[in-house]
Amino acid sequence: MGKRIGMEIALAAAEAAALCRPDVIAAYPITPNTHVPEHLSDIVAEGRLDAEFICVESEHSAISACCGASGAGARTFTATSSQGLLFMQEVLPIVSAMRLPVIMIIGNRAVSGPINIWNDHSDIMYQRDTGWVSLFAANGQETVDMTIQAFKIGEHRDVMLPVNINLDGFQLTHVVEPIFMPDQEEVDRFLPTYKPLAQLHPDKPVSMGTLGLPEIFNETMRAKNEALLNAKQVVLDVWKEWEQQFGRKYEPVESYKTDGAETVLVTMGSMGETAEIAVDELRKDGVPVGLVKIKLWRPFPFAELRKAVKGAKSLAVMDRAVSFGGPGGPVFAEIRSALYEEPKKPKTFNFIIGLGGRDVAVDDFIKMAKKAASVKKLKPEDAYEIYGVRE
Repeated sequence: MGKRIGMEIALAAAEAAALCRPDVIAAYPITPNTHVPEHLSDIVAEGRLDAEFICVESEHSAISACCGASGAGARTFTATSSQGLLFMQEVLPIVSAMRLPVIMIIGNRAVSGPINIWNDHSDIMYQRDTGWVSLFAANGQETVDMTIQAFKIGEHRDVMLPVNINLDGFQLTHVVEPIFMPDQEEVDRFLPTYKPLAQLHPDKPVSMGTLGLPEIFNETMRAKNEALLNAKQVVLDVWKEWEQQFGRKYEPVESYKTDGAETVLVTMGSMGETAEIAVDELRKDGVPVGLVKIKLWRPFPFAELRKAVKGAKSLAVMDRAVSFGGPGGPVFAEIRSALYEEPKKPKTFNFIIGLGGRDVAVDDFIKMAKKAASVKKLKPEDAYEIYGVRE
């Protein structure tokens, strides 16, 4: 079970990464995720971790260094946020195409402009289709656990893909919470030594990332997609093993008081815990409301989502990013697509909330739940709103 300690979540994430014994860490500091690589550099400097810490000049260089290190067979880690993640974007699909299990913690933050350093999910949503496994943590314990789990998922022979762990900037990164921190022996028992599938070495030359002619490109993209889809079973297996060893259960879609719920809220990230309080308050008043929290963003858990919302009359999907010019937020689009063929699908309403760190309180979730429940018929153009906009 490890020792329960109070620690800032970003520092705990760094400690969790160090417990996984990465060989190479390359990162460039960016608010609100600076504390993760900063603390890892301290751990390396103190001699607690035998790793190469590369101080690079940019986020593009950070992910490029990780790409090269992983290609050479090193267990590799990085961390970033917002504009830094966008600066990495050119290399992100290359890492997944080369099947390199780089692990990255993302302290989710709004994307400029205007300049904003506070939390929403716009940074990761730009990276939705880069081929990475993508997990969402709701609190400090999940951040620590998912960081360790990510190495085992990404390095599994049936996956061999990069993994990102998303935690809300400031709302999680800078918050102190009580966390059960596994000890080194427990992590070593859970996470095997990394054995690369292929690696660059002067004694045995191989080619990686070479030219993909039109005659092979379709097949390459299909293989990459199938690998990501197949990763879902590995995620489930790793989560089951984690539960058996540490006693904490993880599911792609976590349900909260959905039995008999006519209206279901859907969240990702830390706001799910605020929404839980709203559900409790509504239930006390006899309002049949439930909540589902998405933990696995890519590959998307279609079957689990359909099962979790079955029987609901209406859904209130919470997005923390705007899909500009589209039909609402990106999570909403995924969920509406997942339910399209369902014979008795619920009315699905989208609230775009918390952009740029805007507070969303318990009362706000209560109002959104009641509004979603009261809507009788939805026109496509009325299916979403950016909640809380001042007129």
